[in-house]
Amino acid sequence: MPEFVNPFSGMVPKKMTKSELIRAIRLNLAAEEEAVHMYEAIADASDNSLAVKVLQDIADEERVHAGEFQQLLRILLPEEERLLQQGSEEVKELAGEEKEQKE
Repeated sequence: MPEFVNPFSGMVPKKMTKSELIRAIRLNLAAEEEAVHMYEAIADASDNSLAVKVLQDIADEERVHAGEFQQLLRILLPEEERLLQQGSEEVKELAGEEKEQKE
């Protein structure tokens, strides 16, 4: 399991700058995505239906947390939504090209 960086390592906790806060939120978002991966991998490897159900429920809760962090980033960084939308449009364009090639 990866070792996550402690933003306060070697120093007394202090008020973060906006830039530090944004980096911390991105790290939290990455941790939520990693948790989803971990819980779903364990569920996929289990043949216990209760364990699978509980692990999937927990994974879904982590997705909710990820959505909260993403929304917070959109609020703190006005350009975030534009950049995410740009990425979405690029994928749609590539998907359209791929679909045309298959036809």
